Amino acid sequence: MAVLFLVNNAFAAESSQSDAKVAIAIHGGAGTILKSSMTPEKEAAYKDKLREAVTHGYSLLKSGAKGEDAVVETIKILELSPLFNAGIGAVYTYEGEHELDASIMHGGSKNAGAVAGIKTIKSPIEAARLVMNDSPHVMLSGKGAEAFAIESGLEQVDNHIFDTEFRKQALDKAKARMAQASAGYGTQQGNERFGTVGAVVLDSEGNIVAGTSTGGMTAKRYGRIGDSPVIGAGTYADNDSCAVSATGHGEFFIRYNVAADICARMKYQGLSLSDAANVVVNDVLVEAKGDGGVIAIDNKGNIAMPFNSKGMYRASIDTAGKVTVAIYQD
Repeated sequence: MAVLFLVNNAFAAESSQSDAKVAIAIHGGAGTILKSSMTPEKEAAYKDKLREAVTHGYSLLKSGAKGEDAVVETIKILELSPLFNAGIGAVYTYEGEHELDASIMHGGSKNAGAVAGIKTIKSPIEAARLVMNDSPHVMLSGKGAEAFAIESGLEQVDNHIFDTEFRKQALDKAKARMAQASAGYGTQQGNERFGTVGAVVLDSEGNIVAGTSTGGMTAKRYGRIGDSPVIGAGTYADNDSCAVSATGHGEFFIRYNVAADICARMKYQGLSLSDAANVVVNDVLVEAKGDGGVIAIDNKGNIAMPFNSKGMYRASIDTAGKVTVAIYQD
């Protein structure tokens, strides 16, 4: 009887886990993304990679993985793709290097971790999780963040592993325009100003988690850091409201505390996820002339993915298992 009881309990636990509601949304950056300038092959490549990442993250969640692990493993797929401005494929700084930022936040514990301006760690989002879980701090930067990550066993790489010809051409164009305008900084245009990857999830334990990773702004100088590693601006999670990962012109997302503002509007004004995200992205940011978008998820698994730019690489799988992959405005 005791053996049967244990078997039944194990079966019930496994069944309960598989029946738990889980959901995920991801983005690969927002910007001036036009169907007219996209070849069918390139569009298919973006959609295939988004589908691969979101499906992998969802399968982890269905198997009972913790939300923070699903977020990290999902974002790592995007960091390893040259299609996106994160990890391999990150944009160049003015000096011709890559400075990477990332953050992650757990909505249940309110614990968070972030790294900024790192150059030699293969996966910035892994480094952010490490800061969250294994340090008393929230954000580490530059050489200190790299030293902490290396001491903790994360893979170190040469900065040139992140090089791509497409991003080098973008740097050259930006620098040429800066020289012509006699401006050392600040004349970035369109997609030069932003590009990010991110994931938000609801896991089988009812926790919501958000993570974001980026190479930042093309031709950035002076150690510029955008919103992606800033908790409250580019990333935020609170089990009582929502989890958000942002992508856009980071200076505006920092000034308007975009990720946390969406969650606060849900928590204190009683807005739905969709309404809160839409107000911030399409009213507050538009009025401020801030381009970009967000992915957001609430504690019931509802998903919102609004953006005010021409396009946003995005994908989601809801609690019913419905898969969505999209790029342009609907």
